[in-house]
Amino acid sequence: MSQVFSIPRHGRSVMIVGLCLILLSCQTAPMTGRSQIILIDEPQEVALGIKAYQVALSKAKRSTDVQKTALVQRVGKRIAAVANRPDYAWEFTLVQDDKMVNAFAMPGGKVAVYTGILPVAEIEAGLAAVMSHEVAHAIARHGGERMTTGLLAQMGMTALNVGLAVKGEDQGTIQAFNTAYGLGTQFGILLPFSRNQESEADHIGLILMARAGYDPKEAIGFWQRMAQTKKATAPEWLTTHPSDDTRIRQLRALLPEAEKEYQRIR
Repeated sequence: MSQVFSIPRHGRSVMIVGLCLILLSCQTAPMTGRSQIILIDEPQEVALGIKAYQVALSKAKRSTDVQKTALVQRVGKRIAAVANRPDYAWEFTLVQDDKMVNAFAMPGGKVAVYTGILPVAEIEAGLAAVMSHEVAHAIARHGGERMTTGLLAQMGMTALNVGLAVKGEDQGTIQAFNTAYGLGTQFGILLPFSRNQESEADHIGLILMARAGYDPKEAIGFWQRMAQTKKATAPEWLTTHPSDDTRIRQLRALLPEAEKEYQRIR
């Protein structure tokens, strides 16, 4: 006779509490209206972001180029002005590293741009495409959402281990289930979720740059140039970001929405 799997009473209590926390933690992403679950409260998320930003900059070299630094500051302030988060202590830093073609954002409005991305940006509107994408990550609270996703994944593995232990499975079986769960979570949930966040940041960023007075078509030009800088890339399903071709296709589809915003302020 097969065993009937049942969750212990304390396990059911934990699941009920967890479900209540999830229901109480529903958020809505700005501009896209996507439903979010964020278990980290925003003050804690911002504090963690500020600390991580300070640590990152302590290991980096700030650019001493006055003109380039002023450009990053100017673009950042224009985008922050339309981001509808005056409570954030916005900070925009240019990091000297010509080999790093990148930028990043931390919760609470902390944004860093590496000098290596400036030649790809080419013009101010190209830089606006980069920085509006990073600002979008901050205002959509993608950092807190990623932390929540990781936490829920850990909770799922814990619940799996408890259930297998209750059934009396041996350590070899438990390890096999853990390995399968880890791979399934990584490739079936975490990586697709990260790519969806990147696409959402592209969407929100396109609107932000348009509202800040930058031609949103320049975002497509930026990603076309970015694609030319890469020799070979991994398959999209193995990465945290959409492919450049995917991003360009998605941005083209979103362009009419952004152009309406752009024409409204001209």
